Amino acid sequence: MTTAGRWRGSLAVRALPRRRRGGLLRVRKRVLLRLAFWSVLEAGQTFLLGYALARALDAGFLAGDVRTGLAWLAAAGGGVGVGAYGTRRVYGVVADLVEPVRDRLVAGVVARGVREADRGALSGLTQQAEIARDALAGLVMVSRSFVFTAAGALAGLCALALPLLLVVGPPLLAGLVLFAATLRPLARRQEAFLVADEALAGGLGEMCQGLRDVTAAGAEKRVAADAGERVDAEYRAARALARWSVVRVAALAIGGQLPSVLLLAAAPWLLRHGVTAGALVGALAYVTQSLLPALQNLVHGLGTGGTRLTVVLRRLQPPGMTAPSSQHRLATTPAAPPSQHRLATTPTAPPGPAHGTGRHTAPAPPPDGPHVASGPTTPAAPPGPAHRTGRHTAPAAPPDGPHVASGPAAQAPPTAAFGSGVAAGAGVPALALRHVTFAYGPASAAVLDRLDLRVPQGGHLAVVGPSGIGKSTLTAVVAGLLEPAHGEVRVCGHPVPGARAAALRVLIPQEAYVCTGTLAENLGLLRADPVPEPELLAAAEAVGLAPLLERLGGPDAPVRPAVLSAGERQLIALARAYLSPAPLALLDEATCHLDPAAEARAEQAFAARPGGTLVVVAHRIDSARRARRILVMDGPRTSYGTHGELLRTCPLYRELVAPSARPLTLHDGPAASEPPLAL
Repeated sequence: MTTAGRWRGSLAVRALPRRRRGGLLRVRKRVLLRLAFWSVLEAGQTFLLGYALARALDAGFLAGDVRTGLAWLAAAGGGVGVGAYGTRRVYGVVADLVEPVRDRLVAGVVARGVREADRGALSGLTQQAEIARDALAGLVMVSRSFVFTAAGALAGLCALALPLLLVVGPPLLAGLVLFAATLRPLARRQEAFLVADEALAGGLGEMCQGLRDVTAAGAEKRVAADAGERVDAEYRAARALARWSVVRVAALAIGGQLPSVLLLAAAPWLLRHGVTAGALVGALAYVTQSLLPALQNLVHGLGTGGTRLTVVLRRLQPPGMTAPSSQHRLATTPAAPPSQHRLATTPTAPPGPAHGTGRHTAPAPPPDGPHVASGPTTPAAPPGPAHRTGRHTAPAAPPDGPHVASGPAAQAPPTAAFGSGVAAGAGVPALALRHVTFAYGPASAAVLDRLDLRVPQGGHLAVVGPSGIGKSTLTAVVAGLLEPAHGEVRVCGHPVPGARAAALRVLIPQEAYVCTGTLAENLGLLRADPVPEPELLAAAEAVGLAPLLERLGGPDAPVRPAVLSAGERQLIALARAYLSPAPLALLDEATCHLDPAAEARAEQAFAARPGGTLVVVAHRIDSARRARRILVMDGPRTSYGTHGELLRTCPLYRELVAPSARPLTLHDGPAASEPPLAL
């Protein structure tokens, strides 16, 4: 109530001309007088409840006068009707009291929204002002009800017998004092619990959006520890709140329930000192039917409604009235949860290959020529498409120049200089799968069935197939997100899953991950040290990020992921991976939100980077044609070859490229505007 009064003063009285303040105060006094009048009428019911019952017993039924007893009971019934009418009128007066407060809150929110372009003005206008009105109305009702109910009951006790007041009054007063003592600490702890709950909900929301990236980065333990800290903080706040809630329950028991016990225990003494049986029954009716319910409503109403009103008013406060510490945290949402910044700055990956200036340099790719899939003994195979039934077998793609690609935005940067024995030596394939089998359940059909695959360093492989056939599953198995039931996966000679293999591959899912921070911080997430600005600008120019970088205001410009389009987020992820030292890039439709020209520019930029190996789940014909080899997945059947070879030998591939608007030729240049593959 104090906070609401302060707001009424700040948003109303000070905002009005001096001539209007007197009229406003007079209007408020008239409303308060009407509220008091109808509340007194309502309290008459409380007074008659115990007094009429006592008189009905003492002067009526116990004295043998049934008519008098019934008359007093009828009077009590009439009091109920009068009280109901008073309650009805009270609601109208309370509306007259709180509606102007709501109107002034709305006026303040609108004025601040127009003057300061406050983004929270819409929420304040449509929801928070209504919550404040409802909470204030509830507080007025429960506070008024307790004051007038207690006054009616205590007046009735005095009218019946003064000793009754001596028995009921002290515990009621003690309960009220104890309850008042809990208001401030309980409000602080309830607000702290709300802060912790909001922090936990916000952190979990951000974490759930990037679960795949977190797993790809191997950051599960760190993210779990961060979530655990938030859970522990809420747990501590909940325990502190519960301890003070116990004190509030004790106050309710002392003030509302102890008087009944004391009346019963003191009944012999009261009867010996002139208190009649009817008066004793009337006193019990006052305590159980009036004081206890009114005190319960007061305790719960101030405990919940008061906290809601305080929090909402602080959210609606103008900057000059903002409260410090936790109260301010309730009014503002942090730009990014701590977990994001820790993902961006805390190194976790093991040492990897040396990167000198930050760019990865791998051994020179072997000469171009035919390559084969690794089988049990890695037999050589002639050039041309391999097509087998009953098991996955795909020959390796020949090197086609350097390639790198974007990795998950949440990927943790390696911690040490690269070149410490993690990178593969000459002749070791960048990616090797041997007899790999994977299914999503013991009774499910195998998505990958004894797949053998070998991609050399510098290779460029496109993976195509119908939707749901297992393309993303393949990239997840290679990245270590999923573990095969049988077989072996190696990245640059290191087993998957494993820390060294994780440091040598990056995975970009369809939805790129961008965190709140500067553009330079986003682009350097996969680097142990800050990226020099010339190198960062060159990478942005290479992958097509330069226009967005210029529009945002340069590398040090803040990035707000919510206002970026899906394509813009993918460009940032591509530039980030272009700067990454990891040699093997797994693109799981990572350019699906880019137009064909932007996709071609990005892939050509990666092709010009030394030592990169690219495995891309293609969704456009151009992307598949740019790869030197294409793997067509069709359940237990796989086909492998170049674009032209597969057009001649693989019916499924011909169906996938069928939506093309023109005949497909075997040229090396990209088409101007080809439709997506029918995947």
